Amino acid sequence: MRSAEVTAEGDRIRWVELPGVQGHTEPARVYLHGLGASSPAYFADVAGRAPLAGRRSLLLDLMGHGISDRPEHFSYSLEAHADAVAAALRAAGAAGAPGTAQGAEVVAHSMGGSVAVVLAARHPDLVSRLVLVDANLDPLRPERGALGSRDIASYDEEEFLAGGWAEVRERAGEHWWSTMRLAGRRALHRSAVCLVRGSTPTMRELLLGLRVPRAYLHPEADGPLPGAAGLAAAGVSVVAVPECGHNVMLDNPEGFVRATAAALAYEG
Repeated sequence: MRSAEVTAEGDRIRWVELPGVQGHTEPARVYLHGLGASSPAYFADVAGRAPLAGRRSLLLDLMGHGISDRPEHFSYSLEAHADAVAAALRAAGAAGAPGTAQGAEVVAHSMGGSVAVVLAARHPDLVSRLVLVDANLDPLRPERGALGSRDIASYDEEEFLAGGWAEVRERAGEHWWSTMRLAGRRALHRSAVCLVRGSTPTMRELLLGLRVPRAYLHPEADGPLPGAAGLAAAGVSVVAVPECGHNVMLDNPEGFVRATAAALAYEG
């Protein structure tokens, strides 16, 4: 496990790192998880499978999640998450070989995809490629009982801390709760609220304006991706992955690896 200090107060982001092939100078690959998740739990299997294996890979936990710190002073906005990731990547030397301008290849799921889009927009030197996995691109409306960020965001912060989290736990189910329970409850709520609110410009608008190769993976079972034509027109490769739900990398690891490897080779 490795870590980097990412706030003025000394809070640290932590990650599990897979070494690359010795002597190779390709940019690092960074994996970012979704709300209430953890990158080592969600990506360790697929990151170690050919043809994704062999690249230096950082399985990074966002602030407030997994093995990273959970400060209560942190806003947990998409911008704050992105800036914290940027500080960790700079500290890790993950922006490419010394003397080059190569950024990292970022593979990001769900909320992590939203953070990754904001990261690429705010810190363009750090991102050379972007693979989004069923990521949030648009603001949402909070809704009690709707699984995910909309459910969590339907509570105010003190209501969530006072017991709303237990109601969410029952709806989330055992699998998601296994990593959600590792997140700070205030961090989880603030992250959900900020994710539902989205960014300005929106994540979709930022994504359309990026100048790096971009791909968007989504479950084939969900049907056509809303807004796919606009993404494709802007050079984003839109890929439907079969036999999976939202957690593509867990539901169909081989399909995820094939689609991600192809997306990382896509030139736009």
